[in-house]
Amino acid sequence: MGKNNRQNTESGYDAEEMTVDLELDDGSSVTCAVVTILTVSGKDYIALLPLDENGDNADGEVWFYRYSENPDDPNEEPELGYIDDDDEYEAVADAFDEYLDASEFDELVGEDD
Repeated sequence: MGKNNRQNTESGYDAEEMTVDLELDDGSSVTCAVVTILTVSGKDYIALLPLDENGDNADGEVWFYRYSENPDDPNEEPELGYIDDDDEYEAVADAFDEYLDASEFDELVGEDD
């Protein structure tokens, strides 16, 4: 499912980034950066940032999927599933917004230290 890439970021330093290659319904595939894994109501979800052929995401779109790992086999590929319930999707989107807010707060606090 995933691979590690070292990419040069806009800030000028190398950052290791976990990526996932997803096959879409139309048969095409897209590489996505893994933003985070969230737990909402006891279930795990993954936030993915779809990347273009240059490794960029110009529109800021983020995709959410259900995420599960096999606890008996840590080497098995994790599974992703569609979120087809609107309330469930909204709960995940809200949790992601909170994650972003906390990340921005941590960056601001870190700059003052």
